[in-house]
Amino acid sequence: MKFNEIDFDTYHRNYPNEAGYFGKYGGAYLPDDLKKAMKEITDAYYTICKSSKFVGELRRIRREFQGRPTPISHCERLSNKYGNVQIYVKREDLNHSGAHKLNHCMGEALLAKYMGKKKIIAETGAGQHGVALATAAAYFGLECDIYMGAVDIKKQAPNVARMKILGARVVEVTEGLQTLKEAVDAAFAAYSKEYKDCIYCIGSALGPHPFPTMVRDFQSVVGIEAREQFLQMTGELPDNVVACVGGGSNSIGMFSAFLNDPVNIIGVEPLGRGTKLGDHAASLTYGNEGIMHGFNSIMLKDANGEPAPVYSVASGLDYPSSGPEHAFLKDIGRIKYDTVGDDEAIDAFFELSRLEGIIPAIESSHAVAYAIRLAKQMNKSSVLVCLSGRGDKDLDYVIEHYGTREKK
Repeated sequence: MKFNEIDFDTYHRNYPNEAGYFGKYGGAYLPDDLKKAMKEITDAYYTICKSSKFVGELRRIRREFQGRPTPISHCERLSNKYGNVQIYVKREDLNHSGAHKLNHCMGEALLAKYMGKKKIIAETGAGQHGVALATAAAYFGLECDIYMGAVDIKKQAPNVARMKILGARVVEVTEGLQTLKEAVDAAFAAYSKEYKDCIYCIGSALGPHPFPTMVRDFQSVVGIEAREQFLQMTGELPDNVVACVGGGSNSIGMFSAFLNDPVNIIGVEPLGRGTKLGDHAASLTYGNEGIMHGFNSIMLKDANGEPAPVYSVASGLDYPSSGPEHAFLKDIGRIKYDTVGDDEAIDAFFELSRLEGIIPAIESSHAVAYAIRLAKQMNKSSVLVCLSGRGDKDLDYVIEHYGTREKK
């Protein structure tokens, strides 16, 4: 199937299907003891998402607590430096707690309250999902456990401190590579023992059904706002829409509003140190179909067919798979997926900071880097980037490993 064979006017009603599949990707591959719990979440979500009371409350929270809508900024100096291509950024760094993650965390926590749960459990890599969920837990008066790899805890100390100040319990994961994949493993294991009293709030558009759909729906506010704002600012749609892709929450939220438009959509994966297995986390570019963490998608595998070790300078992108909807949209050719390495992302981190006064998250810097690459290649065009988060969390790490690049 190719994307021109799909009616994108009705796409969101048809994908995923009732079993949670986007084509062959998705589903819910779970042990028996979790199937009942997941059905409870699915039934609750599909009931509540159609409720005017729930939708109204979520809109009020977004407006009064999160500070939405977030604006679009025209990066005029960055654009002028690289030619005639105009670069714009959707400012999710200005969403309360500093990233797009709060968009789905407030929705998931509100769902937990609806279901009568007392506690929420999650994993985090860069810490932005953990901070957002700890924020949501504090807002709704819920207990909160956040599982985080030991490597990421050291790397993202400011966000660890924020989670603890907000009242969350940060659980250090010391198995394996001690990064995001192991944090997900540990969080799922904890949830399997506590599901009667808590809800798992996954940090991206992945995992077993209904999580990829839930996260996409909650994050779609990013793309809906951005499309309307860009039209108001310029009188036309952007030529290119770009976002970084790890698990894929910011990107699927951004992309979903543009699927039926004559717009180039590019998802940017982390190439890390290079193409060798273990040096990157570009699963859609270099991976194969496989099942992990309860869903079928495209994943990076080792020689035994197990999830391969991955690496990225961005803790929020170092996951060996990606959301099933991304795998589907890649297969049908609607979205192009490309890569940006560590050095190019760090260069973009400094470029946006110095030229526009916006310090981006390293994750978002991958998308900014790709926009700069497009600007160097094209004569006339516009690029709309999802700036998924701010870089406060990354400052200590960047300074330690790359310095401040002060002018001499």
